[in-house]
Amino acid sequence: MAEPGGTVPSRRIMYAATVILAVVTSFFCLSCGNGGKQFGAAVTSRDSMSVMTTYGVSMLISENGVVHYRVSAEEWKVFDRLNPPFHAMEQGVLLHVLDTAMNVESSISADTAYDYYDKKLWELRGNVHAENVKHEKFDTELLFWDDRRGKIYSDSLIRIEQENQIIIGHGFESNSNMTEYTIRKTEGIFPVQDR
Repeated sequence: MAEPGGTVPSRRIMYAATVILAVVTSFFCLSCGNGGKQFGAAVTSRDSMSVMTTYGVSMLISENGVVHYRVSAEEWKVFDRLNPPFHAMEQGVLLHVLDTAMNVESSISADTAYDYYDKKLWELRGNVHAENVKHEKFDTELLFWDDRRGKIYSDSLIRIEQENQIIIGHGFESNSNMTEYTIRKTEGIFPVQDR
């Protein structure tokens, strides 16, 4: 029977609300009980997660109080529990090598970079492009920079554009500022047309 004004009796509404509340509560209790999985159980190892993620990074790196490098990255993740620990820049990186007056001597960019900081070793992957102080350009898909030994190297295909020629080869090794280098297996040397 309807109450004055044509509304449903409040006793029926209270009964329906109580039944719905009991069903919802028992559903949540079943999932939260000892038999249910915890939300954190999906993460089996803290090692697989970055301890820090930073966006829009631009920083200077110095040694003995002298700034040597400027690094810019869209995203910077720190994985300190893995062996070896590393920094990951998987959204692209741009690294400038600076002289003592903070002028850019050379630069390296890549789609992805990993800095194995305990080893002082950088691994650059995908569209790796470098330019030295002599304006020579280097393009490859994989490049390693061993700061401890002062060497840059790759076993991948590399293209080097000099002032008057382009050299294509496999395998490459250079000093850290890429001014003295050797190509292990040269596949072709092509003259550059007048510009």
